[in-house]
Amino acid sequence: MNEKKAVILLSGGLDSATVVAMARAEGYACHTLSFDYGQRHRAELQAAERIARQLGAVRHKVVGLTLDDIGGSALTDTSIPVPDHETQGIPVTYVPARNTVFLALALGWAEVIGARDIFIGVNAVDYSGYPDCRPEFIQAFEQVANLATKAGVEGQGFRIQAPLQTLSKAQIIQAGVGLGVDYGLTVSCYQADEDGRACGRCDSCRLRARGFADAGIADPTRYV
Repeated sequence: MNEKKAVILLSGGLDSATVVAMARAEGYACHTLSFDYGQRHRAELQAAERIARQLGAVRHKVVGLTLDDIGGSALTDTSIPVPDHETQGIPVTYVPARNTVFLALALGWAEVIGARDIFIGVNAVDYSGYPDCRPEFIQAFEQVANLATKAGVEGQGFRIQAPLQTLSKAQIIQAGVGLGVDYGLTVSCYQADEDGRACGRCDSCRLRARGFADAGIADPTRYV
């Protein structure tokens, strides 16, 4: 009953894998949560399962959503191509309301299992400019979490932890390697093939490759 529990959003990518390792290092019993939300490929979900096993998650849950019914993103609407070059402004790979929905469901599970900490791997340094990765959003959601829940009202408040927020991709990779993350298990590509091999051209692939290069660590990514 006194176990320190955390719910951790685990996409299957590099950042969220690092967050699981960080939470584990802090002594949390890690309950990892992924979403089958209508994204382009299932390789990242398979990666999430591998990472949860490798990093000793107490339980790994996959929740089904249909954000592809809403569309509006290259990740949920196959008629919108994933850019293979850098773009200006918020890119078409932004998924409307994704982190808001994901955190809301993580909050629900956290309340049910008695966890008071929710971890998310958002980053405000080496990222694609998504508005729901900003510190202001994380702070605002934490306020909502403590206003909208029985636990919050009764004084057992929640913390939304985003330990990667101010780290560069290279710093994230260096931290993860130090904590034993096997990045060869992760999939970051927006349009990976069925075997999880990366395209090497999308924004996520570019940020990942640059991170390994800057960290001076061999890139274990499998490319098409």
